[in-house]
Amino acid sequence: MQSHARVVVIGGGCVGAAILYGLAKKGWSDIALLERTQLTAGSTWHAAGLLVSYGRSHNFGRMVSKTLEIYGGLHGDTGQDIGLHICGQLRVANTKTRLDEFRSYIGIADAQGIRAHIVSPAEIRELAPLLEGNRTMLGGLYHPDDGHVAPADVTQAMAKGARDRGAKIYLNTEARAFEQLGSGEWRVTTNQGTITCEHLVLATGNYARQTAAKVGLDLPAIPIIHQYWVTEAIPQIIERKRKGLPEMPILRDEAYAGYLREEGDGLMFGPYETVENLKLFAVDGVPEWFGADLLPEDFDAVAANWDAALNAVPALANAGIKSNVRGPFQMTPDELPLAGPAWGLNNLWLAEGVPGGILWGGTLGHYLAEWIVEGGTSVDMSEIDPRRFGAYANKAWTKLKVQEAWGTHADLHFPGEDLAAARPAKTAPSYDLLGSRGAVWGVMNGWEIPRWYAPEGVEAVQDYSHRQTKHGIHVAAEVAAVRNGVGFVELTPMTKFEVSGPGASAWLDRILANRLPSVGRICLAHQLSPKGTVLAEYTVTRLGEEFFYLVSTPRAQRHNFDLLRRSLPSDVHFSLRDVTDERGCFTIVGPHARDLLQTLTEVDLSNSSFPWLAAQVGDMGLAGDVRFLRINYEGELGWEIYHPLPYQRMLLQQVLDAGEAYGLRLVGVEALESLRLEKSYRAMYRDMNPALTALESGLHRFIHFDKGDFIGRDALLSQKNEGGPSRRLVPLSIAPGGDASVIAHESVSVEGRLTGRVTSGGYSYHFGRDLAMALIESRDTRPGTQLEVNIFGEQRDAVVIEESPYDPGNERSRL
Repeated sequence: MQSHARVVVIGGGCVGAAILYGLAKKGWSDIALLERTQLTAGSTWHAAGLLVSYGRSHNFGRMVSKTLEIYGGLHGDTGQDIGLHICGQLRVANTKTRLDEFRSYIGIADAQGIRAHIVSPAEIRELAPLLEGNRTMLGGLYHPDDGHVAPADVTQAMAKGARDRGAKIYLNTEARAFEQLGSGEWRVTTNQGTITCEHLVLATGNYARQTAAKVGLDLPAIPIIHQYWVTEAIPQIIERKRKGLPEMPILRDEAYAGYLREEGDGLMFGPYETVENLKLFAVDGVPEWFGADLLPEDFDAVAANWDAALNAVPALANAGIKSNVRGPFQMTPDELPLAGPAWGLNNLWLAEGVPGGILWGGTLGHYLAEWIVEGGTSVDMSEIDPRRFGAYANKAWTKLKVQEAWGTHADLHFPGEDLAAARPAKTAPSYDLLGSRGAVWGVMNGWEIPRWYAPEGVEAVQDYSHRQTKHGIHVAAEVAAVRNGVGFVELTPMTKFEVSGPGASAWLDRILANRLPSVGRICLAHQLSPKGTVLAEYTVTRLGEEFFYLVSTPRAQRHNFDLLRRSLPSDVHFSLRDVTDERGCFTIVGPHARDLLQTLTEVDLSNSSFPWLAAQVGDMGLAGDVRFLRINYEGELGWEIYHPLPYQRMLLQQVLDAGEAYGLRLVGVEALESLRLEKSYRAMYRDMNPALTALESGLHRFIHFDKGDFIGRDALLSQKNEGGPSRRLVPLSIAPGGDASVIAHESVSVEGRLTGRVTSGGYSYHFGRDLAMALIESRDTRPGTQLEVNIFGEQRDAVVIEESPYDPGNERSRL
């Protein structure tokens, strides 16, 4: 075995081979893959090989399309057949709610560039004639370009393509230890010797937790056990082939909760296990005896699925069973891979926890290679970045969430859904008191956070829908309180960092695009990539000459801390601390916010003493060292109040008691979303992300080119000097229609021409119509431009509007 390589990939499944292939296609030949036994020996060889493009995220659609593109080119590149079948996929709805799910997806597919359309029961019977027993279908969703592939063949083809370009693959080579050297390189110790590399990539499938533990990481991934059956030959399929008819599409019917596709002259049926019947694998490590093995059949776990399938597809009942395939594959709490940089470690990359390695393999190989070679990706991979989970995602939590994720895989799911397992886990001291006041809880970064508040007599339970929900009337009242009176928002989950000490200001000035505020002032600043794309957004408060308080979105706690850590100079003399768990956050906001808050503190809150975008430290009730920031996400007079967490329960009671005289209303994050859309405030990972430049996201007023050099400046200047970005984020006002609201990812068109997509949106309770942020072609961004947004498969009229339809001059914030 060679002693050095530029990149070493650990793991010879589909994902590992795809990464090696992606790197080789990028022109890197000094690369190697280490596999403990043989290629495909893990979960790859027994995978069902499905290539399905149904995904409600714009980025997922693009990534799946990339997999199909890569696999489609493998035969031409390597000369190897990969058993690719483009037969389509058909999903059947037997309920109105399921059909709503499909209809709400059509506009998303349009923006993704994926062909999909709603089909009638008659069209379903034509596409899937074996579905004779279903008499309740209302319609379906058809993807003509989906299909399946032979997992082992596609893996071997990518391995060949990598070898042909100079890559090396070492079989029967077990990676036993990893050590990062002072140079930043990694030394990998194996049973065949050692190899040192600049970049180390872990793609070890069922061994993910064990492998990661060797470098000190606790990965939120645990294998689940899934099974499918293959039947003997079925006469109807033999007859179709004799007639030269095309292969029937992969068939998913919610009645039997599984997938059914042709396999040779028979059928493959893969029923989805429910929570109570799902078995986990290798929770405490893969057993020594386990290799390229299968596990015993477990018919009882899916007996109900079988009964339903036999009723829906009688041909299945008449066929003999040829084989059962039951084995483990990795699962994460949200059914998405952990792909990207490992936190806390340099030059270490993860491609672990991949549920569906065949589907994800091609795209992970392409985009991880792009990230390693070019320092960034052309698509936003935030949704699968391994740093999206925090320290709360330990093994005990992950077990419960993995069981829930796969166990509800076939269930109806809704936008913004927070599932119940492993909750509550993280709670602020305000939890019980706010719960007694009707809080309906959601989750952010493991924390419980109020979504909305149920008034007395209303059950405090979330109702989900693809259409507008019944609890909207209560959210409307919360919005009205903020706009006309005073509201209280619990925002303790916000991520909070402190940067202090000699050199802190010089460092922040280098990595942030905005000018740093003076002492006692606040600014909004963005951390950019060298390409000028948005990696993070911070509210930056300067508490001293070399003392800064940075606040960012809850989801970004681990991600942003790791991002800042990677940007630290080698001779750092200042400290970077994560103080998220040390301080709570309340927002008191609305026209009467000053009157209420002034009764609780001696800090002078008058405009002359405490102007907008200023910060002061003082007492509030019995709590000292309270940080008052005159800034908020709602666009009204208000303060964000960052207080020592042990004092929170006392402070909350004082606020509630004092608030009675001012009509204080408790306000959840659903109202917050409506309020921020009315101000055109951007949301991180939606309206800003690592694939969009700051100019594309419309952040011009926060970018100061004349302040001196900062990371991303040259790229943005180049984009600006070349006439500006070709696409830009703008606010839209959408004409009322029906009972469905815009959510995100829907297509936006101008006179039938696709111009872009919605990045975020929802119902504005103040204006009584939908508002959205949309990324569209720059030629269509002039205010007054008429467009159409595809909502529930219907084109709704929309118009580009000026920024901040509510109080564009920010007069309300300056009251």
